[in-house]
Amino acid sequence: MKQILLINDVVGCSHVGMVAMLPILTHQGHAVYNLPTALVSNTLDYGKFNILETTDYMRGTLPVWQQLGFRFDAVCTGLMFSEEQACLVQDFCRRLHSDGTAVYVDPIMGDGGRLYNGISQRQVDLMRDMVAVSDLTFPNLTEACYLTATPFRPEGTDWDGARRMLDALLALGARAALITSARVDGRTCVVGTGTTHFKIDYEEIPAAFHGTGDIFSALLIGHLQNGLTLEQSTADAMRVVSLLIDRNRHLADPCRGIPVEQCLDLL
Repeated sequence: MKQILLINDVVGCSHVGMVAMLPILTHQGHAVYNLPTALVSNTLDYGKFNILETTDYMRGTLPVWQQLGFRFDAVCTGLMFSEEQACLVQDFCRRLHSDGTAVYVDPIMGDGGRLYNGISQRQVDLMRDMVAVSDLTFPNLTEACYLTATPFRPEGTDWDGARRMLDALLALGARAALITSARVDGRTCVVGTGTTHFKIDYEEIPAAFHGTGDIFSALLIGHLQNGLTLEQSTADAMRVVSLLIDRNRHLADPCRGIPVEQCLDLL
C-alpha cells in the first residue's frame, strides 16, 4: 500500500477533481491523502458558481504535516487557483522530490487551444518549473503546446511533431511525459515517452463527461505505483475510461461526471 497525496480542487456536486480520484486510488489499495486547492460549488458550465480558495489552509497545513512526520510515496498535483498556490505547491513538491517522493504533475491550464479563464502566462511559467521536478507530467495537447511554446494546431500533428513535443517536455526536466487528447496523423491518441516513445490510438465516444481526465489520472498513478510500466499504465487507464463512458453514456447531465463508486467493478 502506497501513501499518495492529491493536491487538487474539491467540487461540491460533481465527480471531478479530487472527488473522482479518491475512490479509484482507494479501490486500488492505496492510502490517499488530500490537500484541496479550492472548494467549488459546482462545475463552471452551470453558469453560476461559488469558489473558495484554500491557500491559507494549504499554507497552514503543510508545516503541520511536516511536524507530524507525514511521508508520501507519491504526490499528484492538479488545478491551481493562483500564482501563490502554484509557488507554494512547487516548493513543496521540490522538497518532496529531493526526499524520493514520486511527483506526478497534471498541468491543468486549458483546452481547445486556449487557457482557462483566470490562468495567466505567469502561471504557465510556474507550471514549467513544476514540470521540472516531475517524474511524470501528462498535459493535454493545449497544455503541452503552452508548456513547450509550440503553436496549437486544431488538426493535430504528425508522429515526428508529437515526438518533438514530448522531447521538449523532457527538456523542461520531466523524467517521463504523456500528451493526452492528441491528434497524430489524423488519429486521436495518447502519446508518451519515458525510455521509448509510444502512441496508443483510441476511438472517441460521443459523450462529453466532466472528470474523465481526473479518472484517467487516478488510474494511471495507481498503476504506476503498483509497478506497471508507463505504457501499460496508460493503456489500461484508457481502456477503463472508455468502459466507464460507455456504461454511463445514458446519464442526462454530463456535468455531474461519472458516478465512480457505482462502477468500481470495471477497474
